[in-house]
Amino acid sequence: MGLTLSRLPLIANLAGYRAGWLRSDVSAGLAIAAVGLPSAIAYPAIAGLPPETGLYASITPLIAYALVGPSQRLIVGPDAATMTVLAAVLATVYAVPGVAEDRVAVAALLALAVGALCLIARAVRLGVLATFLSRPILIGFFAGISLSILIGQIDRVTGIDIEADGLVAPILELIAKAAAIHWPSLALAAASFALLQAARIMQSPIPGPVLVVALSVLVSALFDFEGHGIAVVGDIPDGLPSLTLPSITGLPFQSLLLGAGAIFLVSFGSGIIAARSFGAKGGYLVDPNRELEGFGAANIAAGLFGTFPITASDSRTAVNFTVGGRTQVASIVAAAALMAVLMFFGDVLRILPIPTLGAVLVATALSLIDVAALKEIWRISRMEFLFAIIAMLGPISFGVLEGVVTAIAATLVYILRKTMFPRDALLGRLAGRDGFYKLHRNQAARPVPGLAIFMVQGSLLFFNTDYVRERLRAVIDALPANTRWFVMDASAIAQIDISAAAMLEEVHDDLGKRGIALAIAELHFEAREILERAGVIAKIGTGMIFEDLDDALDAFEKGGTTRAAQ
Repeated sequence: MGLTLSRLPLIANLAGYRAGWLRSDVSAGLAIAAVGLPSAIAYPAIAGLPPETGLYASITPLIAYALVGPSQRLIVGPDAATMTVLAAVLATVYAVPGVAEDRVAVAALLALAVGALCLIARAVRLGVLATFLSRPILIGFFAGISLSILIGQIDRVTGIDIEADGLVAPILELIAKAAAIHWPSLALAAASFALLQAARIMQSPIPGPVLVVALSVLVSALFDFEGHGIAVVGDIPDGLPSLTLPSITGLPFQSLLLGAGAIFLVSFGSGIIAARSFGAKGGYLVDPNRELEGFGAANIAAGLFGTFPITASDSRTAVNFTVGGRTQVASIVAAAALMAVLMFFGDVLRILPIPTLGAVLVATALSLIDVAALKEIWRISRMEFLFAIIAMLGPISFGVLEGVVTAIAATLVYILRKTMFPRDALLGRLAGRDGFYKLHRNQAARPVPGLAIFMVQGSLLFFNTDYVRERLRAVIDALPANTRWFVMDASAIAQIDISAAAMLEEVHDDLGKRGIALAIAELHFEAREILERAGVIAKIGTGMIFEDLDDALDAFEKGGTTRAAQ
C-alpha cells in the first residue's frame, strides 16, 4: 500500500483535530470499553477459545483500524456471526487426523489469512463483494447463525455437557439429561437474561451487559458461586498480548484456506453493512475498497497478537455514535481502557459466572434475528423472502460452514433468477407525443402499422437465450399479416454473448422466411462488437442498425417496403 506515517488516516485526521473533541472521544472510548467487555469475554466461548483472546481482539485490532481504517467513527471487534463461522472452521480443521496445534494458534493463523484476503481483495478492487451477499440473504443467514448460537449455550446455562450437533439433537439430549440440570446455574442464567431485557426495555443509562456482568461478579464474590458448583471464567492472564507468529506446520492448508475464505465473506459482508448503516447515520460515504484496508490491518493485528478474526461491531459503533465520539481517538482510548482491565482486574473477572456469559450470548443471538426485516422482505418480495429462508436454513440444517456455502449458492441462484427471464415489451406511439411507449402499460399507445418494435430488458447471455428465443417466436407468431419490419430495441441489452448472437441469427432467418426485415436500434458498443465478429451484423445489413428508434422509424417510413437483407 505504500502508506507513510503522515499518510495514515488517523494522522491525517488529527491534523484538523479540535481540543473540544477530546472530552467526547475519551467519554466514548470508555463507554465502548465498558459495553465491549462482556462480549469480549463471552464471544470466544462460541469457538472454544479462552476469554482473554476476546480482550486481545478488542485491543490490537482496534488500534490497527484506528491507524489505517478510513472511517473516523466505526469500531471493530469480536462479532457473534464471525465467531460462529470460526467455530465451524476450527471444527473442520481439528477433524483432520494428526492436527495437534493449539486452538488459539489456529484461530490466529485464520485471522492472518482473513487479513491477507482483505488486502488482496483491496489490491484487485473487490470491494464489490460487499454487495454479493444480498441484504435478504444476510438477514436470513444471521437468523440461522443466531439459532446455532442459542443451541450452543445449552451447556453453559444448564451445566449439562451436550455432545450432539445440529438443531434438534442437542434439544433431545437436553431432555434426556434433564435430571442432571444444575438448577442454580440455570436460575442465574435466567435472572441475568431477565435483567438484560429489563435494561433494554427501560432504556437503562447503564448498558445491560455491563450491568449484568458487574452484578454477577459482585454476587459471585459474596456467595462463592464457584464453591456452589457454578462454573466461572477462571484465571485470565494479567499481561498484555505479545507479538507472535503462528506456525502452519502440520496443519491442513486447504481446510485453512477455505475456512478463511468463508470467514472473510461473512465478516466483510456483515462489516460493510454495519459501516454503510452508520455512514448513512453520520452523513459520510463508505468506500468498500478502503474499508478492506482497515479490516485487513485489523485482522493481521489480531493474528499477530494471538487472537481471532474480527469485523465491524454494531453495538460498539452504536455506543460511539450515542456518546458522541468524533474520531478514532475514541478507539485508542477504548483499547487503553481494556489494557488496564487486563493488567489490574484479572482477579475480578476470574469469578465471572459462565451462566451469565451464556445469557449475554443468548441475548446477542436473539438480537441477530431481525423479525421486522423478515416481515418487510415478505411484504415487498415473496421471492426474496424465500431466499432469506433458504439462507437461514443453511446453518441450521447443514452446519454453519456449509451454511455459508448455502448462502452463497442462494445468492447465485437469486442473481440467475433475476437475469434468466428478462422482461420484454412491444412498443408503440401516442398520438401527438414523441417517444415510444409500452403497449401493455399504456392503453392509448398504438403500434405503428407494418412495424413491430420489441424491447428486451436485460442482457442476452447463454443461460437466457432459450427463454428469449421462445418469447420472440411467440411475439413473431402473433404479428399482424401486414408487418414488414421487426425492430429490436437493444437499449437495455448491456451484454450479448456468442450463444445470443447465434439465437439472433436464427431469428433473422425466421423473420426472413416470413418476409419481415430485422432491424436493431440503440445497440451498445460491446454488444455490437460481438455481433460483428459473429457475422450477424453483416447478415442483417449495416443499413438496418440504427442509433435510436426514431432513426429506425424514419427509415421505415421512407422505405417501408424493404425486405429482409439478403
